[in-house]
Amino acid sequence: MEERQTHQHSRTTEIAHAALRGAVAAMSMSGLRALTTRLGLIARTPPEVVTEEGGPDVLRRLTRRQREGLIILLHWAYGAGGGAVFGALPDRVRLKPWAGPAYGTAVWLGFELGILPVLGLRLLRQQSTRERLALAADHLLYGAVLSELRARPRDTAG
Repeated sequence: MEERQTHQHSRTTEIAHAALRGAVAAMSMSGLRALTTRLGLIARTPPEVVTEEGGPDVLRRLTRRQREGLIILLHWAYGAGGGAVFGALPDRVRLKPWAGPAYGTAVWLGFELGILPVLGLRLLRQQSTRERLALAADHLLYGAVLSELRARPRDTAG
């Protein structure tokens, strides 16, 4: 019984740690998106489209600064949720070197092909190839950060 509780505790800890990694990965994406947006590679980010076109009316009543801040926080929370789901994947999948980037790509495709159509938004049709590549790159970054922060450096000196 104690072994089962220990396994459950370590699993819960891994999922919580993965949620934290997901938030950090989303923060990394925010940095890359700031760059790609300023360079003109992306006109509007997916979170902007969702909150401006598909979000509740209360979002449109916020000032631009408030809305931008909320978009960032929601993106980090979404990243944390995605990280928790990643952490819940079986070890045999999650611990593969390709798992993080593949997961990040799957999250992006799920958003583009699943969430946006459900919300009645058509971002995919409006995007240029350049925008799609930039969004794919930031989701690859999300996945890489999500999976690579898992490994903790070990002290080999002692």
